[in-house]
Amino acid sequence: MTQTTQSQQKGIMMSEAAVKQVLSLREKQGKDLCLRVGVRQGGCSGMSYMMDFADPSTIRDDDEVFDYDGFKVVCDRKSILYLYGLMLDYSDALIGGGFQFTNPNATQTCGCGNSFSA
Repeated sequence: MTQTTQSQQKGIMMSEAAVKQVLSLREKQGKDLCLRVGVRQGGCSGMSYMMDFADPSTIRDDDEVFDYDGFKVVCDRKSILYLYGLMLDYSDALIGGGFQFTNPNATQTCGCGNSFSA
């Protein structure tokens, strides 16, 4: 796994590769956006990860916000209970590439890596 860009104290950690990829994707959007990460019911193992860009004006007072040198990663309070300590990584490998979630709270994960149970 690659090194994180910030201290290990963050509730949601991102590798340098993940930050670089997210910033590249955000640049293609042509707007100053934050990354909203969360969970929802569903998926192979009971819960699935959600990740999408959002306008910073949608950040609520009860959201958890993690700053990566001016880029904000946002998570709602309910989701952070399941995601605290999550490591988001990125690989450009042809097989098995893309964003990868390493969640210390997951008791079971599916083969695709996009859902889990806690």
